Amino acid sequence: MKRVITYGTYDLLHYGHIELLRRAREMGDYLVVALSTDEFNRIKNKKSYYNYEQRKMMLESIRYVDLVIPESNWDQKSQDVETYDIDIFVMGHDWEGEFDFLKDQCEVIYLNRTEGISTTQIKRELYGENAR
Repeated sequence: MKRVITYGTYDLLHYGHIELLRRAREMGDYLVVALSTDEFNRIKNKKSYYNYEQRKMMLESIRYVDLVIPESNWDQKSQDVETYDIDIFVMGHDWEGEFDFLKDQCEVIYLNRTEGISTTQIKRELYGENAR
């Protein structure tokens, strides 16, 4: 069984998120999504519209997602790859190169983002330029 992992906040769930999850799941048989906790989002200076439990429930309802785990710090990725026996680590291309240190543990793939949609774009359109 080939196991895939990806990370994110997944706030204001949109078709770009679904597309990323679909593409990640196509790479393997089992998809783990590490979801940023509310506390970790505060450290990253991000504010989510939905809290962790709500975002987790939404992700768990998506057919491509097999398991949702909490992401509580920047440094847990290597341990997660080991704990969940991960074969492929997937992130959006805007993180290109940031997680290459995992290449001795698993395959690392950076996917192109879905054009024309992002949570940041949605927040800016709803709340103005200062939205994060």
